[in-house]
Amino acid sequence: METIYVSRPSMPSYEEYIEAVRPLWDSRQLTNMGSYHQELEEALRIYLDVERLSLMVNGHMALELAIQALDFPKGGEVITTPFTFISTTHAIIRNGLVPVFCDVKPEDGTMDETGIEKLITSKTVAILPVHVYGNICSVEEIQKTADKYGLKVIYDAAHAFGVTYGGRGIGNYGDASIFSFHATKVFNTAEGGAVTFKSPELYERLYNLKNFGIRGEELVVEVGTNAKMNELCAIMGLCNLKHIKENIAKRRKLHEEYKRMLQDVKGIGILIREAEGLERNYGYFPILVEEDFPLNRDKLYELLKKNGIHSRKYFYPLTADQACFKGRYCRDDLSRGRKLAAEVLALPLYEGLSPEDAGRIAGIIRSRADGFNE
Repeated sequence: METIYVSRPSMPSYEEYIEAVRPLWDSRQLTNMGSYHQELEEALRIYLDVERLSLMVNGHMALELAIQALDFPKGGEVITTPFTFISTTHAIIRNGLVPVFCDVKPEDGTMDETGIEKLITSKTVAILPVHVYGNICSVEEIQKTADKYGLKVIYDAAHAFGVTYGGRGIGNYGDASIFSFHATKVFNTAEGGAVTFKSPELYERLYNLKNFGIRGEELVVEVGTNAKMNELCAIMGLCNLKHIKENIAKRRKLHEEYKRMLQDVKGIGILIREAEGLERNYGYFPILVEEDFPLNRDKLYELLKKNGIHSRKYFYPLTADQACFKGRYCRDDLSRGRKLAAEVLALPLYEGLSPEDAGRIAGIIRSRADGFNE
């Protein structure tokens, strides 16, 4: 039986990619924001329906540099979520800022916007929410709170590529949003990321930060790093972007198959919240293994693994409970986040997964609910 992993990178055909990279053997321009980098930056700006976009080497550097570009005073506090990949918190701390964890909403895993205001102090400089599994944060309410206290809003939209809300690309909300183009995402460049935003000044600052501050052969205008995407990754992105519509359509069918088979299973919740005006990307299918299911989450994880199916405890443990942060940055009790982290399981979902395999995975889960052993 073939092993099924939680995700598998989308890739163009070998022939398509080789043909696309062939001109590099003549030009030998592999990096330094060449023509393919520029082409992908513009193509993504159009696809994501945003005013401006700066392409980066990966999603983490996109977030780290987006925070740096907004020039917050060192020691400032950033209200964020503990229910996220560790990168989100690392980016805050590596900028000399202090994360303050806000608990999440049990219905979708996003930051509880009603809990933000009580965490604001004279040191608060920004709010950094995360769109989770394509579930979007309460962007209007978060912006109201930010405006009331004069705070910046940066969204970690690594899970929200191509998502639209109210007819607008999700990258239009807040002062900036970041996207990840890692191999496991709905859209990938093998490795990559981007920042989306409105301010032309921010584009210039991000350009400097990702390119050592170089603005000419003999001119360096500020201290920066190397966060440029290379041409090979940009070409992978251009190829994959041609197929994104059909890939999302395939993911949608798998999503619907999982939902059809699992929505009435006692003890299994589906951590997907639909919202009016929301167009999803079907990047993930997270379930909750609740108390009245015959197995706990960890035992179901092991059962699936025994059957050659690799799911993921995504996100477990909470970022706030990782060894490097434990006992720090917590003013909220985070009880809802911890409960989600103990119950959540992301099932395999990628466009190459067959509906039959999705049905088999769901069938194993259903069989345990019905009292059968695998």
